[in-house]
Amino acid sequence: MKRFMTAVLCVCALGAAAVASAAAKKTLPDWHDPNVVQENRLPMTASFETDGLKMSLNGTWDFCWYETIDSRSSDFFKVDFDASGWDVMPVPGLWEMNGYGDPVYVNVGYAWSGHYTSTPPFPAEWHNYAGQYRRTFVLDEDWNGKDIFLHIGSATSNVRVWVNGKEVGYSEDSKLEARFDITKYVKTGENLIALEIFRWCDGTYMEDQDFWRFTGISRDVYVYSREKNRLENINVVGSASGEASLYAEVSKNIKSVQFTIFDPYGKEVASETVAVSSKERSERGLPVVRTAIQVPAVKQWTAETPWLYTLDVAVFDKNGQTEATSIQIGFRDVEIRNGQLLVNGQPVLIKGANRHEMNPYKGYIVTEADMIQDILIMKKLNINAVRTCHYPDDPLWYSLCDRYGLYVVDEANVESHGMMYGPGVLAKNPDFEAAHVDRAVRLVQRDFNHPSVIIWSLGNEGGDGPNYAASYDAVKALDASRPVQYEPAIWNGKTDIFCPMYYDYRDCERYSSSNPERPLIQCEYAHAMGNSMGGLKEYWDLVRKYPSYQGGFIWDFVDQALMWPSAEPGTDHVFVYGGDFNDYDPSDNSFCCNGIIAADRSYHPHAYEVAYQYRSIHTSAEDLLAGVVNVYNEYFFINLSRYMMEWDVEVNGVKILTGVVPTLDVAPQSTAKVQLGYNVADILEAAGVEDLSADDIYINVRYVLKRADGILPAGSEVAYDQMCINEAALASLENESGLPSYGENGTQHVFYGSMGFDGSANVRYAPWKAVFDSATGALVDYQLGEKDLIDEPLMPCLSRAVTENDLGAKQDRRLEVWRKAEFKVASFDVVKTDSCYVVEVAYATIAEAADIKVSYEVYADGSVVVTQTLSDAGKLAEAPMLPRFGVNFAMNGAYSNFEFFGMGPHENYSDRVSSALMGHYVQRVEDQYHFGYVRPQESGTKTQIKWMRVMDDNGAGFEIRSDVKFSASALPFSWKEMDVRMLDDNQAHSLELKAKVFENERSLGKTWVNVDLAQMGLACVNSWGAWPLEEYRVNAQPYVFRFVLAPVNN
Repeated sequence: MKRFMTAVLCVCALGAAAVASAAAKKTLPDWHDPNVVQENRLPMTASFETDGLKMSLNGTWDFCWYETIDSRSSDFFKVDFDASGWDVMPVPGLWEMNGYGDPVYVNVGYAWSGHYTSTPPFPAEWHNYAGQYRRTFVLDEDWNGKDIFLHIGSATSNVRVWVNGKEVGYSEDSKLEARFDITKYVKTGENLIALEIFRWCDGTYMEDQDFWRFTGISRDVYVYSREKNRLENINVVGSASGEASLYAEVSKNIKSVQFTIFDPYGKEVASETVAVSSKERSERGLPVVRTAIQVPAVKQWTAETPWLYTLDVAVFDKNGQTEATSIQIGFRDVEIRNGQLLVNGQPVLIKGANRHEMNPYKGYIVTEADMIQDILIMKKLNINAVRTCHYPDDPLWYSLCDRYGLYVVDEANVESHGMMYGPGVLAKNPDFEAAHVDRAVRLVQRDFNHPSVIIWSLGNEGGDGPNYAASYDAVKALDASRPVQYEPAIWNGKTDIFCPMYYDYRDCERYSSSNPERPLIQCEYAHAMGNSMGGLKEYWDLVRKYPSYQGGFIWDFVDQALMWPSAEPGTDHVFVYGGDFNDYDPSDNSFCCNGIIAADRSYHPHAYEVAYQYRSIHTSAEDLLAGVVNVYNEYFFINLSRYMMEWDVEVNGVKILTGVVPTLDVAPQSTAKVQLGYNVADILEAAGVEDLSADDIYINVRYVLKRADGILPAGSEVAYDQMCINEAALASLENESGLPSYGENGTQHVFYGSMGFDGSANVRYAPWKAVFDSATGALVDYQLGEKDLIDEPLMPCLSRAVTENDLGAKQDRRLEVWRKAEFKVASFDVVKTDSCYVVEVAYATIAEAADIKVSYEVYADGSVVVTQTLSDAGKLAEAPMLPRFGVNFAMNGAYSNFEFFGMGPHENYSDRVSSALMGHYVQRVEDQYHFGYVRPQESGTKTQIKWMRVMDDNGAGFEIRSDVKFSASALPFSWKEMDVRMLDDNQAHSLELKAKVFENERSLGKTWVNVDLAQMGLACVNSWGAWPLEEYRVNAQPYVFRFVLAPVNN
């Protein structure tokens, strides 16, 4: 078990000793009182900026960290305080990522779990660290006469503010900004700002999200100015009809407000100046302006067509314009009607993912570049919707979603999962009602104007009760234009969408077929933990079948692993996860790593399955011999004119024809026949054959952008499909080469002969020798010329390295009979027949359930036909399913060329293969294992293989073929070396296997070859109990698997 240590740079307890006693006596009721969520914090408004002054306070601050709240300094905020002995902290910056405390990851339960009994509203005292910050900033005379404000983008878990020695205010809610009016506290010249943050406060009880529990400041901090007479707030509801309903709050001396709307090209399309009413006042007593402006021939906003208009708002007092702002707006409608979620009247499909704000080097701190990178990946993977799990994101995220086109479920920073759903549930605790409502309302107030936000979410996994009902009512009172959802309320509470999490296929179909009044959109589904996502196709088959089932949000977008230095050989870093830092803190281990993509933003193999199932262009066969296909446009708002189709015809994996369809005229939600421009004669001529029946012939189509589209560059592929024109018969296992030579030496049974292969001018021959050991029943050695092809014996293999889903379903225990099966020889015979020698091996019965027998037919050309059978020994019906049924053996690592005809190019499994393409692939063994999986597990399998070869760089090695399609892998490790249970290391890391790859000198390592008749699927319904669907299980029943192991020497 590894532990990755963080170095504590400075603990400022010594300087606080003199004041510790006084601090201990001081009471701080606000951070223990759930009814106090702020003091002097400004009311939340929609996000907008004016042309006022702005000064960033990001950068290096003086910082002091305390192990307990009572030990902190009580006068650090004073102007004359001596902070020369303090350390420094970057802002934004998180304590744990800068040496103060260890990173803690917990899924369910608070960071004090196991050491303190949760007693709301009081957080644990022990390990409740405190941090104090100081820095100065200078205001010149340009700031005179203006109101000046402090903006703190995100502080966990709370923040208290002093300016020039005077206390300004206090705020909770770590994921929404806190703004304070500091006008009366600042002066021209140098000013001192001091902040104090506690690791935990009463608000922590509402922030038990499934993520790393960091402390500190994770978004921008700055001061800015506003005019005395100004715009206070602006709300816009842009309808698909072109009407913009406008609401503005202004300060009391504003006389009129001018609204001007510009189209996406910058042309003014509407304008109106409205006098401020002397009668209407907002809840905070400010004058209000309301109006509606009609925009002609409006371009509607959708995720497919993210048309944005610009709204300029200028305010005027008696002397003229005082200030102005400019915001991006969109025109679209969202409603629920007839059991469907409609955007602009269309029942869109939610091809979504949950996304945490997470950077592998900086934790919660994400930059604009990080956000754009994530959106680009989402677009490449055909993701069109994102849920901001489980808190509001940085405001910039929503602007980018507006610009590039993503539907957003915007979620309040409310989750009290650690209190569970019993009597202590906070949803029913009246002391926490104000905090619940405050967080939901401030979310809506801030993000109101973003067209990308189509649904509000009241939070996550907090149980249901009056506090959520009050939040629902408050949100609806603020915004009637959007639906509101909350998962625990789906049965008896208030939610406009039926949004369960981890509904299985049967439950989804049962609900969707019941003519429901609310659409089914899973807020979380298809748990993408480790090697997962088996069965995503079955979910989308249902989505595309039932109108009321409109999709969902995969959990989740990116692994929450951290990149951490490593001293292990073979790698300078690993992806760390919960439990990697100490044995004290609670941990849910690798449960933070559930991403479609890895923490470094590289694709997991299942990302390709997501992209394929989420595609919006589908191709099916009409008349493939005549070159006619059906193209279905699953988009709701665009035709396919922006794409062109590229196609090719492959014969036995070799392209023989290619072409382009430059213009696709297919309307939204419709199908058209498309002529590709070839016929059967073209195929025959290009292939050089007279008959197609003997060849594997496939047509591949892909759809690419003809020009840049938003964030996607020209040439980006958005969809593809493969269709089979003809599938050749599988190889015959018949062999007429005759008998080899045979000899016996103790327990070793030796067969030898010569095999012919194509030389440069004629057929050449190489001697071969195969050795079987009667003690193990195995093929223990195979020599081809002077080369040894086998390093580890060929043996039956009934197990695989456990995946994260296997562990969650306890398959390591359930299937232990197969995982720990021992193959002890019960009988061994060599039988001479007219055509070959047959080595017959029977193994001792496994757990009174299964008898395994293997026969090897050895032929003169060196081919070995292997037949492995599993039969009932009496209790097979009582046995659990098998992880796999096949064989494995090891070759020297020099045999690192993996060539096959089957499904590829990425790894695939029986229940995660829809995105793979049948073809001829040549790959490297060292590239087969996916090191992006944070923990070692099954990886690298390819399915539906017709033949495969594992060879050295000179073309010598083995070919394997069968009379059935099979699955196989060729890896640098055995399955036991990839199995955390076999390794007995729950904190193992995939990258720690790198040293065994011997990338620079493969001959120092091994190549483990796995050949299977069947391997169980991966599953994805969840990662804590779900099994693969029945059709993807290897049930305990009789099996026969025949394949040829033949030497090759190319």
